[in-house]
Amino acid sequence: MIFTRWSAKLPGTQRRAAARSDRAAPRPASGTPAVPSTAAPAPSAAPTAADGAPSAPTGATTGSVPAARAEHPDPAPTQDRTPATLPPTVDALSVHDILGTIPALVAVVYGPEHRLAYVNGAYAAVFGPRPAGHTAREALPELAALGLLPLMDQVLRSGKPRTVKSRKVPGGAGGDRTRDGYYTFTCTPIEVAASGPAPDPEVACVAPHKGVLVFGAEVTDQIESAERLRASEARQREAAVTLQRSLLPQELEQPDDLRVAATYQPGGTDAAVGGDWYDVITLGAGRTALVIGDVMGRGVRAAAVMGQLRTAVRAYARLDLPPHEVLQLLDGLAAEIDASQIATCVYAVHDPNEGRLVYASAGHLPILVRDPDGTVRRAAEPTGPPLGTGGWLHTSGSVPLGPGSSAVLYTDGLVERRDKDIDHGVEALERAFAGAAGAPDIVCDRLLRSLGITATHDDDVAILVLQHPARTGHDAELFHNAALELHGGTEAAPRARAFASGVLASWRFPTELHDLGVLAASELVANSLQHGTPPMRLRLRRTDRRLIVEVTDGDDHLPRRRRAEPADEAGRGISIVATIASSWGSRRTPGGGKAVWCEFALPRG
Repeated sequence: MIFTRWSAKLPGTQRRAAARSDRAAPRPASGTPAVPSTAAPAPSAAPTAADGAPSAPTGATTGSVPAARAEHPDPAPTQDRTPATLPPTVDALSVHDILGTIPALVAVVYGPEHRLAYVNGAYAAVFGPRPAGHTAREALPELAALGLLPLMDQVLRSGKPRTVKSRKVPGGAGGDRTRDGYYTFTCTPIEVAASGPAPDPEVACVAPHKGVLVFGAEVTDQIESAERLRASEARQREAAVTLQRSLLPQELEQPDDLRVAATYQPGGTDAAVGGDWYDVITLGAGRTALVIGDVMGRGVRAAAVMGQLRTAVRAYARLDLPPHEVLQLLDGLAAEIDASQIATCVYAVHDPNEGRLVYASAGHLPILVRDPDGTVRRAAEPTGPPLGTGGWLHTSGSVPLGPGSSAVLYTDGLVERRDKDIDHGVEALERAFAGAAGAPDIVCDRLLRSLGITATHDDDVAILVLQHPARTGHDAELFHNAALELHGGTEAAPRARAFASGVLASWRFPTELHDLGVLAASELVANSLQHGTPPMRLRLRRTDRRLIVEVTDGDDHLPRRRRAEPADEAGRGISIVATIASSWGSRRTPGGGKAVWCEFALPRG
């Protein structure tokens, strides 16, 4: 109570008490007119003291403060009270103050010449103060440099907002003037109304005009984050492509009788690697194996399966097996590696003596062969299921590939499109291949361009082009063939030696190479006479890099090199051949029987 009495004398307390007294006054009954304020009696003059100073207020004085809170209780119910102050509305807020506090860049222009009406503090912090009333081309040259003036013209004409993203502002990254900033600018049509005698001197227009509000939101952090992400993805993609290319041949083997080139282009822009692969394997005796395959899917797993299959193909090729037997071995291996991975493959062998391309396909697209007259044919049969399915016996087919002919092996990324059947892509490849002339590497590039393969293509592409050139003139003098049919008997060996000696002498080989070739032919013929069956044939072949001696017979038992004991009368022929020749080997022939061969490297120059 004592505190209440003293609080009545504190500054401001009297005014609050008077306000409560006014609210506590009884209201007129319903239907009774309220007494206007002019009819109220005038308040009594405040009593004064003898010296003329106003005396202390009393309880009878209008607006006086009661001595205690309990003496005058507030009879008005709580729900009848009205708040002393109302919350502010948007209409009461100052647009100038709001735009001034926004950290984004704000500029307001009006009229067809885009005269400047206002720039906020953030804009001035980045570009410096700008004089009001001037045209944007004069007062806001940075907008012209950013290419926004034509955009502002479009906004003013169409009345629709326009946005440009990620424009670079030199030295405009927030308060750090050493960093370049990036801003997304939005130009919005507005109407700049008359402002009258505005206290702000920056407001230059005094009549309503159509204008444009330029709003620049800083996106420097987002752009830098995106650039870092792109750089990281580029590094990951480079590493993935390096992995993929390291699993492919670093340098293609170049056969004597064929010209070969290949190309690989990774698909898409992500870091996932594909499973496309190719290889060229020299089998000896002038024969060449060509292989191309595709492991479906993308990622390191697909690349790992591809690498294992490619390694296995090279190992199986060394056995010099027919193409369908190589695919049979690959089929079992693919199921063991990963039964969930689907892989296709085509394996082909070219023999210059036969002038044919013998191949087998496991679910792969057909080989295309172009004859010397430009006719393109598909080697489409036979084709088995993809690798890893098991339970299928693959078969081999053949297609002519003589001098002057070319062939292309490829993966589905070259011809497959989402909106077209794959046959349309193969037909387009046939047309492109028919007109693609030049060396094999040039043909690869022309096929990529003709089929519309670019760096953004969404699938991996592998192409292998081979050409069997028709040689004339001096080049033709470096390639020769000679064959002799042997019918057995005691005269077979002397005939073979005489034939080999005469042929090698006509080819003008050095004496040492001549003698080694005659010795190798004699030993291979003697081995065939002892362990083989007729018919027998001796074939000599010369290329620009090697001499090949080959003997065929009707027995399919393959010889092997073994150590002969001193007392043995046989078993030294193959060891002698393996010692004097650069390489040797044997294989079974398609019609039954075998072929045993050896090679001698010719001296350079």
